[in-house]
Amino acid sequence: MAVPDKGVLGPLAGVRVVELAGIGPGPFAAMLLADLGADVVRVDRPGGSGLAINPEYDVTNRNKRSVIVDLKASDGADRVLDLVDRADVLIEGYRPGVAERLGVGPGACHARNPKLVYGRMTGWGQEGPLAQRAGHDIAYIAITGTLGMIGNPGEPPTVPANLVGDYAGGSLYLVVGILAALHHARENGIGQVVDAAIVDGTAHLTSMIHGMLAGGGWQDRRGANLLDGGCPFYGNYETSDGGYMAVGALEQQFYDEFIALLGLTGEAPARKDLARWGELREAVAARFKARTREEWTAVFEGSDACVAPVLSLSEAPGHPHLAARGTFVHHGGITQPAPAPRFSATPTHVRGGPAQPGADTEAVARDWDVPALVQHADTTTKEDS
Repeated sequence: MAVPDKGVLGPLAGVRVVELAGIGPGPFAAMLLADLGADVVRVDRPGGSGLAINPEYDVTNRNKRSVIVDLKASDGADRVLDLVDRADVLIEGYRPGVAERLGVGPGACHARNPKLVYGRMTGWGQEGPLAQRAGHDIAYIAITGTLGMIGNPGEPPTVPANLVGDYAGGSLYLVVGILAALHHARENGIGQVVDAAIVDGTAHLTSMIHGMLAGGGWQDRRGANLLDGGCPFYGNYETSDGGYMAVGALEQQFYDEFIALLGLTGEAPARKDLARWGELREAVAARFKARTREEWTAVFEGSDACVAPVLSLSEAPGHPHLAARGTFVHHGGITQPAPAPRFSATPTHVRGGPAQPGADTEAVARDWDVPALVQHADTTTKEDS
């Protein structure tokens, strides 16, 4: 694998982003922009964000720089607006109306910089009956029908960590919106507000499922469909050592190879006979229970049977394919996913570890030509002491 040219910062080099510190999807979205080469300045609050993680290990703050501004101080909003003057993008994740009360809402920011893309990250959105309510990933994906799709029938829905709501339905949609609005601002000189609500993004992720539901190709219940574990050749099976193998042999040619390597040719019920899916599942499960995960991995290695071992987080970086691609990198003592996606002309890389609160104030003040930032930091330090 080619080593990225450290002089190339990525396709967003030159883009300046102000991130008002928060937790969850906002920081992840800002990390993605930073990974792509943007100069992301995280505005941390005195005393930290309250997130129960040591800042040294918060990978979502990698490739960023940090300054500390007390937005509740008399001149706090002015310091942020000084940064906004020179920024292309601002990201905030407050409840609706909070940024306005702090003096850094869209109106105040666009008065200083009409081209600014103002990204708002919330769970419920900027309006609607629940807009002012507290919430977390699990509640957002619950009301969209997404959580109810995941898991085994007769059991509670399976919680998919916070990947589906916070990051897929939230962060990624915010980033898409920001990049689209940034393109528009550069073409037309007009900034705008991007309202990224996790409920909207998560609902959007289920577009194909809604089409299948309308067409009669999806049952509105868990574990009864082709892609939700209801299908015996699309799911997970336990091995003799307590590991698991993931099977995705949907197409006929892949299924045929799967059955052959499993040793069930001529024995397994017809794959299209839904009435015998239970029998087919039992046969497949019995075969997998006969060997270890490592043994089955070897059996399916190099095949088109669409079968893979289910690895843990700590095991994943060692998988030969991921290791060959450099999907994970080791930086600053932390093994972590490498930036994605990849670019042929402007390669990306991890340039720096997690930004430590306030550590980059002088550098940002110099690079962004905001000298008052240092003066404000000095004043804050003296007041705190």
